Amino acid sequence: MAKDPPVEDLMQYDAMAQEALRGVVKSALRKAALPGGLPGAHHLYITFKTRAPGVTGPVDLLSKYPDEMTIVLQHQFWDLAPGETFFSVTLKFGGQPKTLSVPYAALTRFYDPSVQFLLQFEATLPAETESPEAAPEEPVDPNAPNVVSLDRFRKK
Repeated sequence: MAKDPPVEDLMQYDAMAQEALRGVVKSALRKAALPGGLPGAHHLYITFKTRAPGVTGPVDLLSKYPDEMTIVLQHQFWDLAPGETFFSVTLKFGGQPKTLSVPYAALTRFYDPSVQFLLQFEATLPAETESPEAAPEEPVDPNAPNVVSLDRFRKK
């Protein structure tokens, strides 16, 4: 009996899963923006693509990080404003306050080391913003099942 060809994922489950996990980041930032800031020992490492559409900040700062940048929200951050599609925050760099605005779609990593909680994302970037030195993609087996593993996100 002939095997049926794989069905195209018109539901885009991978994209829905990424969006749902970005919602975790959005919720965490909303809690961090409340009076009193982050509770207990929580602190957040947020990594994002600096060339992603919608990322804004001082040119001198972003030019130091032509691909990715990690910011830390712990004790000294101000004006944290988590919106629906992006967040903005003011941090000190070299003793000077600087404001960054980052779309959630630009995130590549979210980590709270106080509880060993890590989320990793595929930043949704247009093809022209990708680095020319990027490694070629591995060929995809069209007969392989499309599985998204959430094991790496589970607390051990």
